[in-house]
Amino acid sequence: MQTKGGRFLRLAVFSSFLAAMSIVFGKYLAINLGEVIRISFENAPIIFAGVAFGPIAGAIVGIIADLVGCLLVGYAINPVITIGAAVIGIISGLFRIFVRRGEGVSRYLLVLGAIFLSHVIGSVLIKTIGLAAFYAMPYPVLLLWRALNYLIVGALEALILIPLISNKRINEEIKKLGGKV
Repeated sequence: MQTKGGRFLRLAVFSSFLAAMSIVFGKYLAINLGEVIRISFENAPIIFAGVAFGPIAGAIVGIIADLVGCLLVGYAINPVITIGAAVIGIISGLFRIFVRRGEGVSRYLLVLGAIFLSHVIGSVLIKTIGLAAFYAMPYPVLLLWRALNYLIVGALEALILIPLISNKRINEEIKKLGGKV
């Protein structure tokens, strides 16, 4: 039998792994289109953490990924963007709590809804404020480009996250860590 402390330690290690994946996807494997548009899957591990383990775990993964990632590659830390990363984890976790699968919602709709809401609020609205202020760009123009970017990125993230969340073995591991999908 697994103790509560052992489960917490395993969840902390797995969350660290998700934060590391976010850093690699966002800082090292991203495709930059100018200074403010970047195609990356940095939010996929954050959304996974939120959906699988709840809003607190999702927020922690988002904050750690943003702060450590900026330090590793030499970006200036932008608190608004860090808040946006936390909000992505919070929204995806809250979406999982409020939209329960037992009420006829499939895992597909759960993941799609979490991706859509977390990107609209965290990536498009909040992070765009931080980028517009940092680069002194007009918010409405940047907002339009980032909305289009995250429409494409979100669709691709769904292709990655739906099979992961639907995988029986992964679901068993999530349950062992105290999560629920």
